[in-house]
Amino acid sequence: MNDSAYLLEMKNITKTFPGVKALDNVNLQIKQREIHALVGENGAGKSTLMKILSGVHPYGTYSGDIVFNGQVCAFPDIQHSEKMGIAIIHQELALSPYLSIAENIFLGHEKAKRFVINWDKTREEALVYMRRLGLDENPNTPVNKLGVGKRQLVEIAKALAKDIKLLILDEPTAALNEKDSENLLQLLHELKERHGISSALITHKLNEVAEIADSITVLRDGKTIETLEVDKKTGISEERIIKGMVGREMTDRFPRRNAVPGGVIFEVKNWTIYHPENPGRKMLDDVNFYIRAGEVVGLAGLMGAGRTELATSLFGKFYGKSISGRIFIDGAEVSLNSIPKSIEHGIAYVTEDRKEYGLVLIEDVKRNITLAKLKKIANRNVIDERREVQESEGFRKKLNIKTPSILQLAGNLSGGNQQKVVLAKWIFTDPRILILDEPTRGIDVGAKYEIYTIINMLAGAGMACLLISSEMPEIIGMSDRIYVMSEGRITGELPGRTTTQEEIMGHIIQS
Repeated sequence: MNDSAYLLEMKNITKTFPGVKALDNVNLQIKQREIHALVGENGAGKSTLMKILSGVHPYGTYSGDIVFNGQVCAFPDIQHSEKMGIAIIHQELALSPYLSIAENIFLGHEKAKRFVINWDKTREEALVYMRRLGLDENPNTPVNKLGVGKRQLVEIAKALAKDIKLLILDEPTAALNEKDSENLLQLLHELKERHGISSALITHKLNEVAEIADSITVLRDGKTIETLEVDKKTGISEERIIKGMVGREMTDRFPRRNAVPGGVIFEVKNWTIYHPENPGRKMLDDVNFYIRAGEVVGLAGLMGAGRTELATSLFGKFYGKSISGRIFIDGAEVSLNSIPKSIEHGIAYVTEDRKEYGLVLIEDVKRNITLAKLKKIANRNVIDERREVQESEGFRKKLNIKTPSILQLAGNLSGGNQQKVVLAKWIFTDPRILILDEPTRGIDVGAKYEIYTIINMLAGAGMACLLISSEMPEIIGMSDRIYVMSEGRITGELPGRTTTQEEIMGHIIQS
């Protein structure tokens, strides 16, 4: 029995990787029945600390002590931490794509008797957890048929199906829209109040931290900076959290830009597409919009509204079937039937999933930057390696990509620096129209500011930018104009910077 007020105490945790001290005498205390936020910039050590707690980095690979539920723990692997009642949901989801939702939820602790799985019980109990999360799907649906957000909910259901005392969530809402994020935060509150389950929440969404956390530990450069107790009456400001994270006041979250848009570069008329696997399901219905030179146009909407489907169908018809409608560049109609054709016409697409579609993680930074337009550095179909190095080094300096070398593997960079490499890759193609799909997903407030500065720089140079984001403050703070999407349609057009979240939601709801 644990009589202490603390469910977890991590004392003087130090972890070193070759040449890098990731954690330096870090201390963390999480109370019984508490939601505890762990915040800090990329590279601060948040995920490393949680991997030590969950046994991903086993005992013996670090120094310091873990006391959980009154017991000193030395976890050799993740299975032992789970038996103690600790479940971790990583930023990189650990699901089997070809198994069903129900199978994934109980993978490793199947509902079986004498080695025979009871499928009825599996599906029934899976539905219980799915409903708690608002996951309205058939439990027999294969996970690879779900979007990123719904896969995240399956991962959470999988954790809840275990007898846990502490739930660790690493960027759990990064892929969720505001409604689903709110549902998840409410669920964490219910788990605390009804079942006594504590949560350790790693997130870059500081509005969520301010809303849900009982206490906040700030890490910076692998060290514990402070732990803040949140007064539930007065709350805590995002500015106060940011000050601890970056070590200074940030007076403006979004860099200012004096927008002077030119003529219309990109225009889409009557764009309609159908689901690639369900020909009777219309995904986009008569979408019309335009972007001018030097303009950042925001595309707001909930998950499922059709924003990513719009972006990927425009970019070489990568997504969708029975596509109809017209695309104009500089007033002339163009046919963009392939991705190379889109690149040739000056369109670039920064995907929402940089690790799956944006980067080759096992290739170096240099090759990732030049990959989308190798002919630019080739001479008679032979790559000029000296020029490739020069171009890559130029982007490393221009975009402030923090890497010891352009020969570093892309998979070894932080999220913010990976995103800069993706941006560099597409800027290298000399685009005139840049589609940015969730460009700051899963990166910290400091790296976000740098990405915003790059976007402003590109718009200032005359590029037409389409910005898709689930974070309404980001859409409002960065956009000159905003289109609102709902259920595959454009339901409103609003001015950027001066509009409100309520106005955007009004256009979403009215549909």
